[in-house]
Amino acid sequence: MKTLITGASGFLGSHLCERLLKHGAEVHAVSRTKRSSDHASVRWHQCPLTEFESVHRLFREIKPEVIFHLSGQVTAAAELELVLPTFNSLAGSTVHVLAAATHIGCQRVVLTGSLTEPDPTCGESAPSSPYAAAKWMGSVYARMFHRLYETPVVILRPFMTYGPRQNKDKLLPHVIRSLLRGSQPRLSSGNWQADWVYVDDVIDGFVSAASQPAVEGCTIDLGSGTLTSTREVVQKLVTAIDPRVEPLFGAVADRPFERVWAANTAYAKERLGWEPRTSLDQGLANTVRWFQENLKHSREGQRP
Repeated sequence: MKTLITGASGFLGSHLCERLLKHGAEVHAVSRTKRSSDHASVRWHQCPLTEFESVHRLFREIKPEVIFHLSGQVTAAAELELVLPTFNSLAGSTVHVLAAATHIGCQRVVLTGSLTEPDPTCGESAPSSPYAAAKWMGSVYARMFHRLYETPVVILRPFMTYGPRQNKDKLLPHVIRSLLRGSQPRLSSGNWQADWVYVDDVIDGFVSAASQPAVEGCTIDLGSGTLTSTREVVQKLVTAIDPRVEPLFGAVADRPFERVWAANTAYAKERLGWEPRTSLDQGLANTVRWFQENLKHSREGQRP
């Protein structure tokens, strides 16, 4: 299968590249800047997804059978200065990918939605951040493309995904790296509850969505279906790494309008035959082990 992945250098994208290579797929990876890979089989392409002609030209050149759209600015902060870059990076690029894919024709477009998107069926009408608004707009366009132009798109909404190689500025990497150094992680109240799901399980869902029949036009959650507070997850990490360290809960303000909800796991199992296989405790242990090993290697590399 000839696949194309936008955002291939990111957290989910890098894991998806590895998985597809194991399945014997031909992997074309797209990034904004020039990149290379440890995997000789990955073919990198530099393309600004905010420019439709560039996207269309790249898609015509590659003619991918399956397109995974994971690219975009990832932050749920509410600052005003994020509105325009988030709109261009997420909403604009999604429309360009959908339009180019529809023009050239393909078997499947797998689009990454977000747990931050508002749910009008629950009375929500306003997004909580520029990121949530842009993601919601992308999903709306995807459903329109499917309805009007029969674009074979399926929307996956990964919930609170964590695991190896996640950006160090994200919550769990920040906590783990602080604890490994013996310093106190600065956190919000820790009261927010989330549906935590391990990255390997999320990638299982993406691979299934690429070939599962009759899922075009669907929006499918990828999560555990269980809510666990941030405080409880952090305490698990403290116990596993260094019980002597006391996290600084309340040092950072809580985000306003943070949505609390769990994934619809029954629908994911019905449409994709997918369900998470990794428990929270096992996933956290895997993640801590990876950061321990990489922090050790980083220190060794700094020795004279």
